[in-house]
Amino acid sequence: MSSIFTKIINNEIPSYKVSEDDNFLAFLDAFPLAYGHVLVIPKKETDYIFDLDSDEYIGLWDFAKKVAIAMDEVLVCERIGVAVIGLEVPHAHIHLVPINGVSDINFDKPKMNFSKDKMREVAEKIRKSLC
Repeated sequence: MSSIFTKIINNEIPSYKVSEDDNFLAFLDAFPLAYGHVLVIPKKETDYIFDLDSDEYIGLWDFAKKVAIAMDEVLVCERIGVAVIGLEVPHAHIHLVPINGVSDINFDKPKMNFSKDKMREVAEKIRKSLC
């Protein structure tokens, strides 16, 4: 069965895409810890990040770095935090979370909820910064 992320890749489920190429996709987390929280995934459905072959693994991190740099340019935060947990969805993914302190990347805290307009707005800001 396809993961929810594969359904996003295939446009079966809507998302707020930030960046995409032939192998990777970055989109806003539907249940964000912060405004601008992005997920970066390989398009090839692989459950565990360490099951990616070396080229895919390095490519995923290179792609995530480009997105994080763009996020850092347009979001008000101290840093872009990074987390790889891998338990929520059986599809390898990297969380890029705007943070001002270590507690901002605590996945036990309540998730935030932003309007569709705010989600579109932040996705567009990050996309434009990537150009």
